[in-house]
Amino acid sequence: MSRKTALIIDDEEASRFLIRQYLADFPDIAVAGECRNGLEAVRDINALKPDLIFLDIQMPAMNGFRVLEEITHIPLIIFTTAYDQFALQAFEMNALDYLLKPYTRERFSKAMERIHRADHAQNLHFLAEAQTVNFPKRILVEKGNRLKSIAIDEIIYLKAEKDYTQIHTHDQSYLSSQGIGIIEKRLDPEKFIRIHRSHIVNILHIREVYRDISKMFLVMENGTELSIGRNYVDNLKKLIY
Repeated sequence: MSRKTALIIDDEEASRFLIRQYLADFPDIAVAGECRNGLEAVRDINALKPDLIFLDIQMPAMNGFRVLEEITHIPLIIFTTAYDQFALQAFEMNALDYLLKPYTRERFSKAMERIHRADHAQNLHFLAEAQTVNFPKRILVEKGNRLKSIAIDEIIYLKAEKDYTQIHTHDQSYLSSQGIGIIEKRLDPEKFIRIHRSHIVNILHIREVYRDISKMFLVMENGTELSIGRNYVDNLKKLIY
């Protein structure tokens, strides 16, 4: 069994220390690092690409759920928090487990057993991918006091609007109450790519790409021009043959 990496994310030093102590019982898990706030978490998750994260919810800079909206690497997630009211939301975001503080070594071990059982049959990477299959072909979006059904393929691009997301089709725009990171996890990555912190595009509707001095831009079928963030250029390069 190959050694896996874990990132500990919590603003309380005592909580991080406790997880390190408990992880000592699992030599096949190596601690890749620790984060004290949401900004550090996003940076280190994307840079270190850990197999597993222990994620607190209430933290400075941004909370645990916002962290999951901002990351591009998707690890397995075990929430560690003192608040029980977030459990449902945590499992909606495909959390592997939800450890309510103060938790015991025995409770921690049960969470780890879930990982090891899955790893024995497959591997952690497969498990992380398995949590995000079955992409919908249609979604319901709010329009006034009604819900309208639209085909996923009709979506041209999505734009982050603070904690909301604008969904643009050829003839309509809709505002979702879900953050763009949450929506991204429910979209087929074979069709939708992140080109900017604030933009996801449907590759079926890309008309052309051009460079203007030091920046790159996409032109969508409806004429909308979107800039490509420097950290997302590689996502576009995968489409070039």
